[in-house]
Amino acid sequence: MSKSLPQSILFCCDHNAVRSPMAEGIMKKLFGTDTYVQSVGVINDLEIDGFSIAVCEEIDVELSRHRSRSFDEMEQWGDNLSSFDLIVALSPASQRRALELTRLFHLTVEYWQILDPTGIGETRETKLVSYRQTRDQILNKLKEKWGQFALT
Repeated sequence: MSKSLPQSILFCCDHNAVRSPMAEGIMKKLFGTDTYVQSVGVINDLEIDGFSIAVCEEIDVELSRHRSRSFDEMEQWGDNLSSFDLIVALSPASQRRALELTRLFHLTVEYWQILDPTGIGETRETKLVSYRQTRDQILNKLKEKWGQFALT
């Protein structure tokens, strides 16, 4: 059984370059403006990953304009974690950081075990296979959590 969509959701991972931007982009594509969606990383030391852009383009999800940011930058820019209804951590490090930053807030932090595709595969095609697995894991978790949807 699916739950109703939260009003706001923050996806987080290690660098905000692969998994969390994928989740943000896919969520926005699937649910439009029904919920406010952002993503963040523990640190911001990488730009959006080209393989993430490529596999999301396959399902008509635009990521090329994504700009990575960290939890610290988010706070510096005036975004407050307490304004989110749900934080979804896609890596153990981001889960630890989210829990640390939200210990005084009454909000939910969930951990979704999603494959980190970086470093898997030797050729472009084998790398794309692992990134597609990550993308599809995110799609399946969104479907499991909030019900059926169709990419348009």
